[in-house]
Amino acid sequence: MDLSRKDLILKYIVEYFIRTASPVGSHTLIEEYQLPYSSATIRNEMAELERNGMIEKTHTSSGRIPSTKGYKYYISYLRERDLDSEIKNQLALVLNEKSKSIEDVIKESCEVLSHMTNLASVVLGPNADEERLISVQCIPLAKNSATAVFVTDKGYVENKTFIFPSDVNIVDVQNCVKMLNDRLVGTSISALVPKMEVIKPIITQYVKDNDIIYRAFAEMLLKFTENRVSMFGTDNLFDQPEFSDNTSAIKRMMKLLESPEVMKNYNNKGTTSQVFIGDDNDNDDLKNVSVVTSNINVNGQKRGTIALVGPTRMDYDKVLSALEYVVGELNKFFNDERKEDEDGRE
Repeated sequence: MDLSRKDLILKYIVEYFIRTASPVGSHTLIEEYQLPYSSATIRNEMAELERNGMIEKTHTSSGRIPSTKGYKYYISYLRERDLDSEIKNQLALVLNEKSKSIEDVIKESCEVLSHMTNLASVVLGPNADEERLISVQCIPLAKNSATAVFVTDKGYVENKTFIFPSDVNIVDVQNCVKMLNDRLVGTSISALVPKMEVIKPIITQYVKDNDIIYRAFAEMLLKFTENRVSMFGTDNLFDQPEFSDNTSAIKRMMKLLESPEVMKNYNNKGTTSQVFIGDDNDNDDLKNVSVVTSNINVNGQKRGTIALVGPTRMDYDKVLSALEYVVGELNKFFNDERKEDEDGRE
């Protein structure tokens, strides 16, 4: 990579701070990277970088650290896109098993990402405003028990097994399910719960003097609406110097990251990876956090977003390279599986 002196110095400042969590001075740069420049020359370049908002001074040291603007410049122009070969081996073990569900493949891939990057990984489901209910089913299990199943157009499935009183007829329950299909299919996930409230009187007409059916379906729909976030490797965050001595701060951060309302702001709407660094986050408890996201596509549709979460000091080169590789392989895997299914039906 042929870089100008200023870009080279910025690259080394970012990479040294990522590795050590310590501010960087001119003498450190010379010693660490054997730079062929005088200390005065490096200080002049650092002063220019600071004027341009690429680095900033800390309150506790004369050294400099990267700013949000500096990180973004590094990501766009200075990183080497270096991929650890071990992640290829780990992911291959996940993808070689063809009998796994889509959910299990994504879950295990996220666990690989967390392990290889030492960060937390998050799966964000599709936007609840864009995802729609396509089917409600009821499968009788015994005389007074059944499993209800909801399916969306994005392939998400939610099920709940419930027991109803002996005086409730399974035929009434099935008629209730038919009515739910008539009234709810095509409704966006975000609108299901309020719509259930509207049709509650009609449901109780099907199953007189008993609201257990309504409650069972309402609970499932509520899970559908709220269960948009799955997290893996959260213990890794406690090992980061920024968070290790402030457990209350990390608990607040974790609570925010588990909130669908907060995480939907990171739902990637583009076709490439996106990076949210520190000041990009609206909430003060996330000012020291970076979130890197990329989309998963299944059967030609967006299945959701995988995000890696860590300190603003995260190794963006390693993290982006790992995430882009995993998401690329997942998208190929799911599309190849789909093509094989289509070829087999011809």
